[in-house]
Amino acid sequence: MREFALDNVTCGYKDVTVLSNVSFSIGSGEALCLLGPNGVGKTTLFRSMLGFLKPFGGSITLDGDDISTWSSRTLAKKIGYVPQNHTPPFAYPVVDVVTMGRLSRISPISSPSGHDVDKAHECLERLGISHLADKLYTQVSGGERQMVLIARALAQEPEVLVMDEPTASLDYGNQVKVLRQISHLVKEGISVIMTTHFPDHAFLCATKVGLITREWVRFGTPDEVVTEDSLKETYGVDVRIVKDHTCKCGTLKGCVPIVEFAAENKDAARAIPIGEEGIPRSQRHVAVCA
Repeated sequence: MREFALDNVTCGYKDVTVLSNVSFSIGSGEALCLLGPNGVGKTTLFRSMLGFLKPFGGSITLDGDDISTWSSRTLAKKIGYVPQNHTPPFAYPVVDVVTMGRLSRISPISSPSGHDVDKAHECLERLGISHLADKLYTQVSGGERQMVLIARALAQEPEVLVMDEPTASLDYGNQVKVLRQISHLVKEGISVIMTTHFPDHAFLCATKVGLITREWVRFGTPDEVVTEDSLKETYGVDVRIVKDHTCKCGTLKGCVPIVEFAAENKDAARAIPIGEEGIPRSQRHVAVCA
């Protein structure tokens, strides 16, 4: 069983430390969801995990090997990356974009083989988007483009998949589709590390969570880390963790922010009960925004 691990990693830019003494590990078929406000260092940590930044201290290893000793080609074979967004410079067909994920496995003086193209089609089919193969990448929707980027990363045949806000800028339906695919990839044995600004995602597809603030970093299971107190401490808003036991798939959990509204007509203010216990109707001027 593989293990991707950070041991007391301190990282930053030039002489500026952004995060200190970060430690966690994930194995095959596990997903780590990183949460935290803007500017706390999630991207810096990602850049260190991808080998773009050398940590000031500590080590990042995959199966015991320090990735700082690897070439960029070896890194690309082992760790796949899905960026938050991508602006295509040329109107390549989707299948060609996915085939580019094979570059680390192709000789610098060679062209993609039939096997490489077949692997690209396999990744498209795996994600249920084979119908996009011949479409121009510049002409597919944002949600479809995100799925294409995931397919391109899978074409690398990585052991670890790093995803920077994979649902950013997507509509609700496409967010769900991407999260569903992440869950499928985890079940297939890929190790996934992703960032998100939606704590709900931790309950939907993560086995582990890292909550990062400017003062501290916490790692654990979603139930241990994503709590009403920790979310208030992190984001400065009141949140309720609600449960739904009626789903045939099991208990569903979600995070609902509590927002106060100053209504001119006090009698118009109301509270919407949620979850098992709900919010008391006596708490006027309180509304729940999902």
